[in-house]
Amino acid sequence: MIWNPSEGIDLGFFIIRYYSLMFVVAFGLGWYIMKHIFIREKIDLEKLDTLFIWTVIATLLGARLGHVFFYDWEYYRNNLTEILLPFKFENGFEFTGFRGLASHGAAIAIIIAVYFYSKKVVQKPMLWVLDRVVIPVACGAIFVRLGNFFNSEIVGKETDATYGIKFVRDFYSPKDAVNATQINDVNEAYNAIATNPQFAALLEKVPYKYPAQLYEAIGYIFVFAILFFLYWKTKTREKHGLLFGYFLILLWSVRFVVEFVKESQGGIESLFGVLSTGQWLSIPFILAGLFYLFLAEKPYDEYFKDEE
Repeated sequence: MIWNPSEGIDLGFFIIRYYSLMFVVAFGLGWYIMKHIFIREKIDLEKLDTLFIWTVIATLLGARLGHVFFYDWEYYRNNLTEILLPFKFENGFEFTGFRGLASHGAAIAIIIAVYFYSKKVVQKPMLWVLDRVVIPVACGAIFVRLGNFFNSEIVGKETDATYGIKFVRDFYSPKDAVNATQINDVNEAYNAIATNPQFAALLEKVPYKYPAQLYEAIGYIFVFAILFFLYWKTKTREKHGLLFGYFLILLWSVRFVVEFVKESQGGIESLFGVLSTGQWLSIPFILAGLFYLFLAEKPYDEYFKDEE
């Protein structure tokens, strides 16, 4: 399969980028799921708006800072203004958008946001909130990885398998595509490489790679389905931190396994070796999940009595 999607839906005056659209879908579904959870728990829906805003900010800010510090600090330490600005000033001014977002950073930021939300807004134990927030978070993770697939980023390693994909936009940068085809329009240049027999030699150079983003998205579908079932159909929600523990174990185990076929993204793996950066960062989350799994024996009603 040759993968060369357009940047997004062209409305003529504006392009809705697929990656941004997937984030909107993720946050929208997250709000919808939490709305029904709040209704079931008889929580004032006005408090949901605060949770939504805080979670959106924490996700974007945490994901950005996570990429900066976990994966590419060597670059950003010398380009501090680019950490929170979507511009590149090296070799002239260039609008780049935010090219790096790390799920580990987002997870840490969401936990911090939930801590303050539980204390300042909803007045419930932090784990009560986390046990419920992880359901829409798992759902959102599916669409974030689909966004990565549309962006031809976070691709897998090279493969000879029949289900490998040629990620044209991953192999050729916009500048390389224009120079190689002598077509000034970037999208037309990419399309020429992917479909025009005249540039078959250029397409031949693009290796087949594992669609790691799709593997991860499929794994997250199962994580979401399990958490959703446990919350709505069992008494798991009554145990303090149990759903949160399952989430940490399941989601980060999926990430750990998929990393074996994922192309290196750099980061701390150069220091520790053996495993990838994503795997090293996933291990603490999995261990924390096991901790909560074995600790979650106390029902919420008993916890609330102790609090009183």
